[in-house]
Amino acid sequence: MRTSLDSKGVAQYNLPIFDVLEESGTLHMNDIVGQELSIQFDQEIHCVESGKKIKKTFGEGLAYDVWLKSPQASPSIIRPELSRIHEGIALRDFDWEQAHHNQPHIVYLSRTSAVKVGVTRATNKVSRWIDQGATEGIVLAETPYRQLAGLIEVALKDHIQDKTSWQAMLKSEPLIDDTLVDYKNQMLNLLPEDYESFFSDDDTITEINYPVLQYPSKVKSMKLDQISIFEGKLTGIKGQYLIFGDGQVLNIRSHAGYRVKFSF
Repeated sequence: MRTSLDSKGVAQYNLPIFDVLEESGTLHMNDIVGQELSIQFDQEIHCVESGKKIKKTFGEGLAYDVWLKSPQASPSIIRPELSRIHEGIALRDFDWEQAHHNQPHIVYLSRTSAVKVGVTRATNKVSRWIDQGATEGIVLAETPYRQLAGLIEVALKDHIQDKTSWQAMLKSEPLIDDTLVDYKNQMLNLLPEDYESFFSDDDTITEINYPVLQYPSKVKSMKLDQISIFEGKLTGIKGQYLIFGDGQVLNIRSHAGYRVKFSF
């Protein structure tokens, strides 16, 4: 789902609808929170990059052979410190990596299931925080290219987590202890001197609210491959998950390329 933040600080979700590779419209998902929703899987999956019919996806909607070559599945996506495009060396696709990785990046702190550190392009920070279900985000450091942001993240991983527990993130709002500014100052004290010049003076905390009517006490993930059709009341959206009244959740991103019918 494509995401944005409105003037009231509420995450907005738009689901793009495709006929294989041709986009045919979008569905504003916030509008159907609180309604009964039916999702039927038509037993057909297409690679989101090549369009060919496949039996299962790799990465986010890719055929296996595409996943092996696509820059969107490059090792430097998961491990930014591996990027070398600023040296003129591409891991997979020179033009794509120039456009996406040889650009200003940030190291950030966000509050998801707990406070975590992460890396993203400077222009992508709010969408990144919404995608991971963060309720708050703050910029920790600003760098001219991806690898440097990744190296700063690696330097801090021993002191703060870099992953989100998606189950805990979906159950409720996280408990607030120290502010993100407090965590940021703690990280500055732990940052190697070589990276201190990239530390951001901007202490703005972005707060994010989600269209959730009720958080589940227990979370059960579903895959459409196993059930084909699902019906239930959509009680919220957080991260890239649809939350239903019975505690079942559907990860939209992991179903990229699936041909489905929506009704509500």
